[in-house]
This record gives sequence, C-alpha cells and structure tokens, in this order.
Amino acid sequence: MFWPMRVLLVEDDARVARFVARGLREQSYAVDVVEDGEAALYQASVATYDVIVLDVMLPKRDGLAVCRELRASGDATPVLMLTARDTVEDRITGLDTGADDYLTKPFAFGELLARLRALLRRGADVRPEVIGVADLAVDTRAHRVVRGGRSVSLTAKEYALLEYLARNAGRVVTRHEIAEHVWDETYDPFTNLIEVYIGRLRRKLDGGASTPLIHTRRGTGYVLGDDGISVADDADVESEHGN
Repeated sequence: MFWPMRVLLVEDDARVARFVARGLREQSYAVDVVEDGEAALYQASVATYDVIVLDVMLPKRDGLAVCRELRASGDATPVLMLTARDTVEDRITGLDTGADDYLTKPFAFGELLARLRALLRRGADVRPEVIGVADLAVDTRAHRVVRGGRSVSLTAKEYALLEYLARNAGRVVTRHEIAEHVWDETYDPFTNLIEVYIGRLRRKLDGGASTPLIHTRRGTGYVLGDDGISVADDADVESEHGN
C-alpha cells in the first residue's frame, strides 16, 4: 500500500502558491505547481498525484470546470478546493462538482495540512502513526526517526524517502515508484539522485548498527527490512545533484 506524498498545487496567486508549496515541501511532500486550469488538466493527465489542491478562481479554466472534467474522465484523485468564496451555496457547488473538501481563504497552514492528512486517509487502511521495522521507529506525525534508541537527524527529502520505504517495508520498491512518490516533476531520471539519497540514509541509519536495513535488489530497486538479504549496495556517491 503506497503512502501518498505527491501533490499537484493549482494556484494562480504566486504569493499563495509559494507559501503553500514551501510549507508542503518542508513537510516532506513532493509538490508540482501550475497556475491555470488547462495546465492543471494536462499535468493530471501525465503524472500520478495523491491529492490535488485546486483554487477555484483560475485563468483559462476555473477550478470547478477542472474538477468536473477530472471526474468525468474517471480521475478519482482527492481534490481539496481553495477559494475566497465562503457562502454555503459556494461550498455546495464545489462539493457537487466532485471536490472532496473545501477550504476558504485566508486559511491557517496547519488546517490545510490537517485536511490533506484527512483526505489521504480516506479509503485507505488505517495506518499507524509510528512505523516499526526491526529496531527502527518512524514517527510519521512528528517526522522523528529513532534507531536502537538513537535519534536520527534527516533532511526533509531524506525523511520522505525513508517514510516511503517504511510504508512499504518488506516489499521491493522500484526507482520509478520512488521518483513518482518522493520527487516532483523536476526529477531527472538520468541522474543518480536516488542512489545518492539511499547512500545518505544508509550512513545515517546504519552508523553503529550491526544489521543494515536498506537492501538493494540490483536492477529492480530497494527494500527496507532486517531479513539479512545479501546484496551488493550501490556505491555511496555524492554529486551536485544530491544537494
């Protein structure tokens, strides 16, 4: 079961878009940003998103039309609408077009996060807030990682990668799956960026531990677990792309 991490943000107000995108990225979400309805429909057709944050007042095609077209095409991605319209009738109209939730501007970023978490939980199995793998504990609410009683300090992107691996512990996840769920549209598949981050995680998680937790399935991907899989790890590489 994949844990959602990739967001399409559709907002034509550059200030609001920067504020929301920055906040979401700090919370380990991968975020793609577009500023009009036509771009939103195109982006949703070429990439897989786990939730769409959609402003109502947009150029070229408004958010209501975008949501209707998404639903008409069979796209069931959860949609959180943002709008300055706050009447009951406006909220009903937004929900009737197929939106899953409705948030009026101005809003507190904390409420936006809470509503996104609620949307991402819908229709999915109940997931624990703390994921345990061997002596590793990943607190998904606090974004805190502990291994063997030792606190592990991670960057936002390192944490996002680890949580994705933890959500899929015991299953091999491919590089394509990692790129789809942990990185945004700027990811270049011809770089060694994923290998760089896997190497960083290994050093931080396995430092002082007798059992490695991240294993490579060469030619396939990675698996998080303590089953003692004997594999050749990727070289610990660093480059300007890994910053």
